[in-house]
Amino acid sequence: MEKGRIMYIPLDERPCNYEFPRMIIDISDIDMIRPPKEILGCKKKPADVDILWEWMRQNIEGITHLVVSIDMLVYGGIVPSRIHQKQVEECLRRLLRLRELKKANNNLKIFAFNLIMRTPSYNSSEEEPDYYEEFGERIFHYGVLSDKIEQNIALEEEFKKFNTIKEHIPQKILEDYLARREINHKVNLHTVNLVKEGIIDFLIIPMDDCSKYGFSARERRKIMKYIDELDLTDRIYSYPGADEVGCTLTARAFNDIKGTKPAVFTRYSSESGKTIIPLLEDRSLSETVKYQIIAAGGITVYNSAESDFVLMVNPPSEITQKISDSWNSYLNRGDIGDPERNLNEFVEALNCYINKGKNCAVADVAFLNGADNSLMKLIRKYGLLKKLLSYGGWNTSSNTLGTVIAHSMIVSFYINRNTLTEEQKEKSNMFLFLRYLEDWGYQYSVRTKVTQQLDKYEVSYYNLADKEEAISEVVKTELEKFKKENLGEFNYNIEVYMPWNRMFEVGIRLKESNL
Repeated sequence: MEKGRIMYIPLDERPCNYEFPRMIIDISDIDMIRPPKEILGCKKKPADVDILWEWMRQNIEGITHLVVSIDMLVYGGIVPSRIHQKQVEECLRRLLRLRELKKANNNLKIFAFNLIMRTPSYNSSEEEPDYYEEFGERIFHYGVLSDKIEQNIALEEEFKKFNTIKEHIPQKILEDYLARREINHKVNLHTVNLVKEGIIDFLIIPMDDCSKYGFSARERRKIMKYIDELDLTDRIYSYPGADEVGCTLTARAFNDIKGTKPAVFTRYSSESGKTIIPLLEDRSLSETVKYQIIAAGGITVYNSAESDFVLMVNPPSEITQKISDSWNSYLNRGDIGDPERNLNEFVEALNCYINKGKNCAVADVAFLNGADNSLMKLIRKYGLLKKLLSYGGWNTSSNTLGTVIAHSMIVSFYINRNTLTEEQKEKSNMFLFLRYLEDWGYQYSVRTKVTQQLDKYEVSYYNLADKEEAISEVVKTELEKFKKENLGEFNYNIEVYMPWNRMFEVGIRLKESNL
């Protein structure tokens, strides 16, 4: 059995992209190297791609698997991919550098991912071009309506709405936006060509914050048609996701090195919930779950006895989907009594599986951007927090699923072979605790509490200005309280920082255990 060595090029420098895959693979006996964080840029500031490339070239010897974000390699990160002013020739020159790596290392396998650029439905230039602050919502609806028109399914009133919206977006802005999308689309098509050429061994084309109709859906149809024409559907997947794909492909590299294909049995807290299309995605939850499993190198099975682990999924419902993604609405989450989600039976089943010796993980995707507090209280009450393989409840449904599946595949590999060392168990528990503290502690609870205090610091949710250090301390204090009240069986010290100087995400460093 080959040990393997992975080189990982992340989508950006945030913890979910830079730290999570590393923490997950550190549970294993496989080595991973990644570029220094300081060359990876910050938010709208792109990475120094030439320096990154030189680092890759110098370190490729001895690497068995390259997990690489094309958005980082070409544009310098996820946000730069949405705002760049590059011509297609420069983008392709950077992309085609992958040929040099393959030539330098004949045994190298390249697992790559390249996003279909998102189109937010709201006005905000936080991660988009400056003009998106005023015209973002109109650009989104322009995309949805133009897609429907192209497919000949638009209603008469939608034709009228499209013409009105088009008149209210300055031509120069629309041309800039559409030109960038076209360049990014061409890069995606050329990335597909590299799969045909044998340079890229496996490719994921995730749909970042997408919807059923619009720019992303239209581009995906064209890409999938091209993939089908080239007979590459077995080597290229496309489904909703973004920030979790580094974890997914890291797990795929792990499974490829170990020569294993984990079997996953999936169970839901709601039968109707698995048919719902989660927010910011384009298809029913159960179909995305299947893709997340096979993209990571596994297979779905329909009997828990045949599985390497059980994936317990807490899906959204019509009620949870109606809660808008606003900080005031977070306060009302605890008031929801949803008859379509049977959390009692779900946790009873979870407890039963664990008592029978089954490995179990929980993907908590009922809400966008944070845990389901009702579920978590039940899991805590049953004494199961430290008995789970993995947990996730962060950001989008796909973000959670990819992270939980990757973590579970790697740790279950050693558990099922009775080779999990105490050191590996500790590393797995650290990542499990991190997910509880961030997804349940911060995203569900602490973020709302601290956001309500921002006025006294004279800062805003998306710009903490020079108060980042002070607010990090407030967040740390609140997280320590949450940990004491809810996560007492875990004994870790924490350090806190705000990665993009905003409240949306938090960075948590775990220090040595007090045990």
